[in-house]
Amino acid sequence: MDTALKALFDAADAAAQNAYAPYSHFAVGAAIRGASGVVFSGCNVENAAYPVGSCAEAGAIAMMVAAGETRIAEIAIVGVKSNPCYPCGACRQRIFEFSEGSTRVHLRDSVKGSVITHSMDELLPHAFGPRNLA
Repeated sequence: MDTALKALFDAADAAAQNAYAPYSHFAVGAAIRGASGVVFSGCNVENAAYPVGSCAEAGAIAMMVAAGETRIAEIAIVGVKSNPCYPCGACRQRIFEFSEGSTRVHLRDSVKGSVITHSMDELLPHAFGPRNLA
């Protein structure tokens, strides 16, 4: 794993350690490298009134947008004690909103330590996005 990808996973791991998951006990962290190279991270935050919690990917995207960036260069997602933690359908749509079909989505198997990389086109084929509303 190259240094830049390791740093991205380190940021996702650090965020996952702060996840608020008292109900599912399923902590997730996500880290986005924006087009500028800056890394933005987020964790899942649950709520007793299911399903109004927020996903790690949504938190990282919100941090990126709040900082004035709108392009995802790549994203790393980790689920603590999890096989690869794929983004849910809503988060795939959120990621797509700020990325390209070729944007890399990296997933780490926390049990085996291996990394799987997909493009957004692979994770959300035939996606509906901003270009459909032009």
